[in-house]
Amino acid sequence: MNVFYNREGIGDTLIVKINELELQDRAVERNGDVARVYHNKTNETAGYNIFNASTYFTVSANGLVDLTEELAEKINETIEKSGFKKVEVDLSPKFVVGYVESKEKHPDADKLNVCQVNVGNETLQIVCGAPNVDQGQKVVVAKVGAVMPSGMEIKDAELRGVASSGMICSAKELALPDAPKEKGILVLEDNAEIGKPFLANK
Repeated sequence: MNVFYNREGIGDTLIVKINELELQDRAVERNGDVARVYHNKTNETAGYNIFNASTYFTVSANGLVDLTEELAEKINETIEKSGFKKVEVDLSPKFVVGYVESKEKHPDADKLNVCQVNVGNETLQIVCGAPNVDQGQKVVVAKVGAVMPSGMEIKDAELRGVASSGMICSAKELALPDAPKEKGILVLEDNAEIGKPFLANK
């Protein structure tokens, strides 16, 4: 789940995004200030729009909202009071320190590598095209559900027939100051702790 707010761009509306939904599959029902967006055939909830959001909680973001436990509770409280089901909230960090345990050539793409990356509580398979990725590196991993500074959301994907869950990031993709222009992932110091949020290690 990701939450977005941009008062100047779209007005006083908090957008709660759970799943991606094609335009032709969308349907909407509204109770008061809360609108549920759902799949018109399966009835699966894809998200909520909360109008007049500033009357329910204080949000100062201009884009992706840094979701806290307190804000998540208030969002669910607002949704439930409008007669809808509350949403499950994952507050775990989406940008973490990973360790490249192995790197193998992609079977069907010369410039891609298939990496097994330890992110602390699990090992993710990530297909990476960076020329400098290698086994034994500490790297920044954007996990599924992360929203990049560019606005791109990281999703489970399949690249040339190989599953990939997450992205190994470059300094440029992370919008870090003085990011090198050359292509390549950001390699962290050896003392970076696997599984820790990346921001705590900058």
